[in-house]
Amino acid sequence: MLFNSYVFIFGFLPITILVFFTLCKFHLVKAAIWWLAFTSLFFYAYWNIAYLPIILISVSFNYYIGEQIQRVLSNRQQAKALLWLGIILNLANIGYYKYANFFVDFWNQIFHTEWSIPAISLPLAISFYTFTQIAYLVDVYRGEHEKYKYDLISYSLFISFFPQLIAGPILRHNELIPELRQIRTFVFSHKNVARGLTMFTLGLSKKVIIADNISPWVAPVFNNAGNVSFLEAWAGAISYTLQLYFDFSGYSDMAVGLGWMFNIPLPYNFNSPYKATSITDFWRRWHITLSNFLRDYLYIPLGGNRQGEFRRYVNLMVTMLLGGLWHGAGWTFVLWGGIHGLFLVIHQLWRKLNISLPKLLCWTLTFLAILASWVLFRAHDINKAKEILKAMVGMKGFILPTSFQDPLNFLTPLGVRFQELAYFPNFGLRNTLIILIGLLLCVSLLPNTQQIMQRFKPTEAWMLATASLAVFCLISLNRVSEFLYFQF
Repeated sequence: MLFNSYVFIFGFLPITILVFFTLCKFHLVKAAIWWLAFTSLFFYAYWNIAYLPIILISVSFNYYIGEQIQRVLSNRQQAKALLWLGIILNLANIGYYKYANFFVDFWNQIFHTEWSIPAISLPLAISFYTFTQIAYLVDVYRGEHEKYKYDLISYSLFISFFPQLIAGPILRHNELIPELRQIRTFVFSHKNVARGLTMFTLGLSKKVIIADNISPWVAPVFNNAGNVSFLEAWAGAISYTLQLYFDFSGYSDMAVGLGWMFNIPLPYNFNSPYKATSITDFWRRWHITLSNFLRDYLYIPLGGNRQGEFRRYVNLMVTMLLGGLWHGAGWTFVLWGGIHGLFLVIHQLWRKLNISLPKLLCWTLTFLAILASWVLFRAHDINKAKEILKAMVGMKGFILPTSFQDPLNFLTPLGVRFQELAYFPNFGLRNTLIILIGLLLCVSLLPNTQQIMQRFKPTEAWMLATASLAVFCLISLNRVSEFLYFQF
């Protein structure tokens, strides 16, 4: 089930809210929690019921291991053994479903063998709920669980809460479960529902109006990487950069909005990442909950910056390489993570020189670095990414549309050629540039959704604006498309 579908908007969501707050009205809080846990699992199973046993086993196992760690916490050796058992089995689970084919193919390439395994279907959201539960086990071992006592249903809801289950934000136990013990959570709030609907609508508009309409500009370029020209490569790369942002941040905004409807605040996952003036700044703004997870449960345990400069850079590289691998079983993702690790190291070294640059130049260099990395992230393989990057830097020459030949024919001696652009958006060069530059200015200069929501007031003006935008989005739901991060 997708947030951007009629069955969710007009069926699942209103029924879930109605029953939840009806139970709350009659002080049946425990039943309301059960209902929310049940509907969250139904939401997950609706996609493919075959995935349901996998998440149920994972939730039950991790809850049990967490309880056992809590029970023997005074014996650090036993607690650590249980922690490592939980981590290893969680990693084995995600390793089998997500990386088995990748490692078998790698083994065959290195040792020229012909091993094969049956086709494995990747369970939806396995990366998100597995890493959430690893973080939970680590927190229990650290003693951060002691002031909370969780029953299985509350824990199940923490993992499977449908607004964040599929693509985040990545929650921690102390960000959701304590909310289930607050009386205000179970009291219907007109203001929170209004805020939630507004935030949900803003996120939906990002997905339906912008991301889905840019999507057709991306695939032709990346599917024909070896044939694209300079302009086509740039149009495809910029289009994907914008599509990914509006698609994923749209999902995250919708998740936050849905949380508000149930009086449960979820963390923001984006803070205008394309306004960043350094790679470090970018990772403080992009997929914030993943960045925090990598920092707290990987970078710092590896030693962080506590063991000298060289070890700090090694830890950064290892963290980002594994962060890249988390996104997908492919060398493009590993290389993408490694490049961002290298960018972070370069930025740290540059900071030591204490040389300041104009803000506009910092933004330009940062954005170009991010743009180039997204080519790797989207490309089918490293060779196709290389072809697109070569076209972007002019190594394949410069080709302009034939409509520009008469006024710009004097450029021919400089190597400029004129021909039809087969993989360029059919809007034409001028209209495409206006749209892409306009969207870049929007994400670089305008307030983001959380800044907009800080000004929210439940007035008639807000209601009219939200309703108008919602109607336009619903009319535009002519096709239901998955969110990009579902594949990760």
